[in-house]
Amino acid sequence: MELFSPSGLSALLQVVLIDLVLAGDNAVVIGLAAAGLPKDLRRKAILIGILAATGLRIFFALITTQLLSLGGGLLIAGGVLLLYVCWKMFRELSVTPQDEHEATEALADADLNADGTIAGKAPRKTLRQAVIQIVIADVSMSLDNVLAVAGAAQHHFEALIFGLALSVVLMGVAATFIARLLHRYRWIAWIGLVIILFVALRMTLEGAGAFIAIPEIPLLYTPHEVAAAAAH
Repeated sequence: MELFSPSGLSALLQVVLIDLVLAGDNAVVIGLAAAGLPKDLRRKAILIGILAATGLRIFFALITTQLLSLGGGLLIAGGVLLLYVCWKMFRELSVTPQDEHEATEALADADLNADGTIAGKAPRKTLRQAVIQIVIADVSMSLDNVLAVAGAAQHHFEALIFGLALSVVLMGVAATFIARLLHRYRWIAWIGLVIILFVALRMTLEGAGAFIAIPEIPLLYTPHEVAAAAAH
């Protein structure tokens, strides 16, 4: 089975790490948006956010993979979008410990530092404000997730399907746990950032290679004619 070839296993590993990091990242954004709500509304906002993220991932999976298969300019656009994702992730990884702590407490609905409050120092807001903020973030981050998974899977269809299914499951049932895991083990998020940067550069080069001659770059880019010759 092609999935268990060296390249297939490499793609699968990249997909799993990307899913973990982006699901946790999405959960933290949801937690930050919900942290300014009273307890009874906080749970409702987080549930709405996770359901929206799950549904959006399914929707974007249906259209994005078809578009990327067309190659060329669409691959370049996808790669550039992922480079922007890397920049956003870098900024989010530099978020203050206080903000991240409030997001984690909101997601867990627990007083993790025993200060007598749950995300108690976050600015106050209405449920409507929080939901709008969450859904806008979900649209962007769900597209990011699908693009990154599709780029990492490359031509390994099984890895692509597994990755998209995993991203939906992680957001649906394990988003809070993953956010707390990444809060504790920050290095996992940095590894994920490096992998997404690698996928973004590879996707951009493959798209550009359809228009201009680009020399082979080991591990990152193989010219189309060389790849075609190797396949025969």
